[in-house]
Amino acid sequence: MVHVPSLFDVGSVTHAGRVRARNEDSCLVRTDIGLWAVADGMGGHEAGDLASLIVVQSLDAIAAPASAADLLAQCEARLFSANQQILALSQARQGATVGTTTAVLLVRDGHYACIWAGDSRVYLINHRGITQVSHDHSELEELIAGGALSREEVQDWPNNAITRAVGVVADPEFEVVTGPAEPEDVFVICSDGLTRHVQDDEIQRHAATGLAQTACDDMLALALDRGGLDNVTIVIVRLLAPRSSEPTRTPFDREPRS
Repeated sequence: MVHVPSLFDVGSVTHAGRVRARNEDSCLVRTDIGLWAVADGMGGHEAGDLASLIVVQSLDAIAAPASAADLLAQCEARLFSANQQILALSQARQGATVGTTTAVLLVRDGHYACIWAGDSRVYLINHRGITQVSHDHSELEELIAGGALSREEVQDWPNNAITRAVGVVADPEFEVVTGPAEPEDVFVICSDGLTRHVQDDEIQRHAATGLAQTACDDMLALALDRGGLDNVTIVIVRLLAPRSSEPTRTPFDREPRS
């Protein structure tokens, strides 16, 4: 199938916040290949900033893809490569725990794929409202899913350890969700430094109107005004071009193994 290039309005911002001494978040904007990513180095651990940087540098090395399936395959391969690099960094630091969350958005041929590990998020905003495409890989999310706690009960929970990350185990688990990408769909990729201060309805209101960069800047200002307790990273991607009438099946389906 011939790839029909899409047009995007893209904005991005990353900031240390008002409390932390350094920014352990990293982000990547590769609109030329339809890839955007946010990585949040594990707070409180050594070299979290290096871990997130390793992920985005590895993803940045992806070659021009031949298809949507090729783009997803390359993305997964680069994430596994980054995982090995971070493990090696940990060993060089006498086994210190080093890791990073990762949330990646791919858009190609009228469809999207979201691949992630940890609690950095991908949202989709369209005429149906705002939907969290990813779900947090965290202890609290597991307790909620298991029925042990309600979402209201965990609003002020003091600690929420993540259960998946890049660079922590030799065989990392990534989750992948795919779906159709329509004209005027807006995707928001962000670290938890945004979502601890800004609610989903506020994200929708800012991201759904105006330019992507303006929305990023305005939401960052909102998070900082409310304390900026963590690093804040936001990438917004709005689809501007009409989608192709085909395919009906997601092009991110993996190629058959020979």
